[in-house]
Amino acid sequence: MQSTGIAGPLSSGKLRIAAPLAVIGLLTSGCFGDSDSQGGAEPGRLAENVSLDDAKFTVGSKEFTEQLILCEITAIALQSVGADIERQCGLAGSDTTRTALTSGNIDMYWEYTGTAWISYLQHTEPVDGPDEQHRAVAEEDEADNDIVWLDYAPFNNTYAIAAADGIIEEYGVTTLSDYADLANSDPAAASLCVNSEFSVRNDGLPGVQESYGFEMASNNLATLEEGSIYNAIGKSDPCNFGMVATTDGRIQGLGLTVLEDDNGFFPVYNPAVTVRKPVIDEHPELAEVLNPIAAALSTEAMQQLNSEVDIDGERVEDVAREWLRSHGFVGD
Repeated sequence: MQSTGIAGPLSSGKLRIAAPLAVIGLLTSGCFGDSDSQGGAEPGRLAENVSLDDAKFTVGSKEFTEQLILCEITAIALQSVGADIERQCGLAGSDTTRTALTSGNIDMYWEYTGTAWISYLQHTEPVDGPDEQHRAVAEEDEADNDIVWLDYAPFNNTYAIAAADGIIEEYGVTTLSDYADLANSDPAAASLCVNSEFSVRNDGLPGVQESYGFEMASNNLATLEEGSIYNAIGKSDPCNFGMVATTDGRIQGLGLTVLEDDNGFFPVYNPAVTVRKPVIDEHPELAEVLNPIAAALSTEAMQQLNSEVDIDGERVEDVAREWLRSHGFVGD
């Protein structure tokens, strides 16, 4: 299944116990091959002050839609400033992709701050705040593993609870505190769809209930496969509310509203390009090319890009190229 996925437990392994490492060569049906097979990119404003004509990089990613889009955005952007790019987009899972980076099989890929902090650096609790989490993971990963973190994007691919717009209007629920009040006063109206992992994780339902002061009875709780939850809450059947990933394109495509996490319970998972230190030491211009791209990737922008692929059926490379063009990063 090619799903937008959340930045970890649902599709890419965030905060989960590390699975046995797959062979690096075990790849999914992502975009693999050299730059010639993918086509070049005309120079745009990224090329105004940067040239990487003498450089060659291997760009990788995990296998879910969001990561494939980020991989293609990175590859096209670097091609636009003259770099020769080999793509390894769509590696099979977080562990494989991280190992590809640390072993030198790829030079860079987008990773999520919370994923690296807990899954790779083996901390048990996230750091509060996006700036603080990024700073902590960047300092430790460079010192211990020679991995450099570029600027993080503002979008946060984490857990959330959402409902169809009509349900939001009917019950006047816009925050998780509102939802907790509804769950305590009208449990049937607050019926909730989750997947099996979310139902037992500390950063899932048990933690949400403790943080917001409610408890779902089993008869108002349905356990579904991740991909089924979006359609279920879009139709309000069998649940009015459900667990989602905040950048999933189906949020826009199905007319869902994400409840505000007003207690700040869910951990932060901002993505940033991670680069092997020898690579960026040789080509510090990489930051000048990729940091402006990160700054432009809001949650709404990433939802839209994911939706164009997963809902509208557009090709990843077309979606990535058009987004870069629309911001003037590359030329027509």
